[in-house]
Amino acid sequence: MRGQRERQQSMFVAFNMEERVPDDHPLREIKRRCDRILTDMSRDFDRCYGKTGRVGIPPESMLKALLLRALFGIPSERRLCEACEFNVLYRWFLDWPLERPMWTPEAFSMNRERFEARALVTKFFERVVAEGIEEGLVGDDRFSVDGSLIRSLAGHKSVKPIGGDRGDDDDLNGWSNFKGKKRSNTTHRSVVDPEARLASRGGEAHLSHSLHALADARTGFIARVAVDTADGRAERRNALLMLDRVNKRHGLTPGTLAADAGYGAGEFLCELERRGITPHAAMKKGKIKGESAEHRARRRMRRRKRTKGYQASQRLRRFIEPVIGWCKHIGGLSRTRFIGHERIQDDAMMTAAAWNLMRMTRLRGAT
Repeated sequence: MRGQRERQQSMFVAFNMEERVPDDHPLREIKRRCDRILTDMSRDFDRCYGKTGRVGIPPESMLKALLLRALFGIPSERRLCEACEFNVLYRWFLDWPLERPMWTPEAFSMNRERFEARALVTKFFERVVAEGIEEGLVGDDRFSVDGSLIRSLAGHKSVKPIGGDRGDDDDLNGWSNFKGKKRSNTTHRSVVDPEARLASRGGEAHLSHSLHALADARTGFIARVAVDTADGRAERRNALLMLDRVNKRHGLTPGTLAADAGYGAGEFLCELERRGITPHAAMKKGKIKGESAEHRARRRMRRRKRTKGYQASQRLRRFIEPVIGWCKHIGGLSRTRFIGHERIQDDAMMTAAAWNLMRMTRLRGAT
């Protein structure tokens, strides 16, 4: 029998959101892990809020909303709030009742400084990493490191000479016509995003920041992520800083570190060997001349390329590239929505935490 459309809306509907979410939905496991981590952070949240005044939005719900944005590729916080207004799955994940209106995007802006002051995003990310270590998804044998570029929010029109005559600051279109004029990071700077630099990956140069990730080579679990200036030396600098942070926070010192040819500088290789880490970096072709410690480290690295350990590390290293690709094109880091390294760093950490939680869920289901 053919059914009939019901044009009259029901005035009252009673249902349980828990029953609307399938038992095997991947968000169930992610929510379970998030709730446990956020419960452990309760004291950190208490320090951020006073005992009196108007009741605010639970910080647990706001952090989980940022995870949703990364997991489902939602392009902005405004679109996120619009989706949460009618999406039952999202409201269930946030523990936000259907009868309550969704908060506005301004709530993220008002609470962002509060989160930065207490480093709540960093603490959440590090607790996710600690859980991955407990479950054996992060070891101390093989690590991989890689870097990429994040397009700045600012455009070419904002690039003006440093300390020179900038003309009429309101005439942005006049500065967009730079054909035939030389621009470089030593002579020009963006007035919108001063920490951004002109950089390219073999194509057009855009205002960018550098993104760096340190991951377990076997599982692709991100142990640390960093955002820095795209100055051409940021990859090696941040690799050492991330290794320091992982060692200090989690007590991990990898046995080997796989990397591409951008990490093949002799000074960097020497520093890794000094720390007891065996570098497995790709090397550019050409004769290595010189007898300094850096030159000898490069020759050792070239001899190491014939070993089975190096070949295994390089095969595993390729997995970090799709990890960074997911963070950029699904997680939204392809082009940042923020100004300044600190806020871009928090955004990158939430995206990396979303990847790690998704990775833990998939690996747990495969066992």
